[in-house]
Amino acid sequence: MMGLPAYKESFPLSAAFSSSSLTKWGQRLIAAILLGGQVIVHLATRPLHRRNTLEQMAAVGPESLLITLVTASFVGMVFTIQVTREFINFGASTAVGGVLALTLARELAPVLTAVIIAGRVGSAFAAEIGTMQVTEQIDALQLLKTDPVDYLVLPRVVACALMLPLLTILSFITGMTGGLLISSTMFDISQTVFLDSARLFLGVRDLVTAVIKALVFGSLIAIIGSSWGLTTTGGAKGVGQSTTTAVVTALLAIFISNFFLSWLMFQSSTLNF
Repeated sequence: MMGLPAYKESFPLSAAFSSSSLTKWGQRLIAAILLGGQVIVHLATRPLHRRNTLEQMAAVGPESLLITLVTASFVGMVFTIQVTREFINFGASTAVGGVLALTLARELAPVLTAVIIAGRVGSAFAAEIGTMQVTEQIDALQLLKTDPVDYLVLPRVVACALMLPLLTILSFITGMTGGLLISSTMFDISQTVFLDSARLFLGVRDLVTAVIKALVFGSLIAIIGSSWGLTTTGGAKGVGQSTTTAVVTALLAIFISNFFLSWLMFQSSTLNF
């Protein structure tokens, strides 16, 4: 009975902490939106640091290629195993290749690739820039009359926006290859039938939408990771918290924007290819 009042008193403290965390997250989200606006303006008016951009492109593209392709191949194989069994039962085994191609192009390839990049690259952006922020390296750049947005953020945004569509296309090809391998070896579906079905179902519009989604996702990952790094406080502990929160926020942004992009691209007539 003596411990009950203390137990009750812990609730206001917990609620206050949660409210404070949510408020801080909202403030940082607004800062990320404002940073996105700055990026658009600077892209149109400022020169790009080529060396920094090439370094970031190497970090986003080639260094992320292996894990992206391995993930895509197994996703394609697992999807084929699950779908083919049901399609064979309904006598529609000839449509397996087309369904896999549509699913990969419209959703799986861009979203899964973006999730991988958010976890690998977005966290690195937040950690790197956050460390620079808490060690006052950002202030040093400003003293040298170097804009952190131009020097740190723009190269990362451009690198992600350029490399993520390329990784998405490679993921699509790898996923299709994995699906083709499983369908031909496990279910005796002819490779010609599989590819003809994919060619029949898949259109140019589907590939273009995959590239557009990847470009948007890449920009969101870079902006969120950079913004959370620039707003880091509290030393090493703050860097860790910023890294974790940046990844979670980037994933939320990917899934939410994917819904709206899919709704615009596939439910309206605004895009006709």
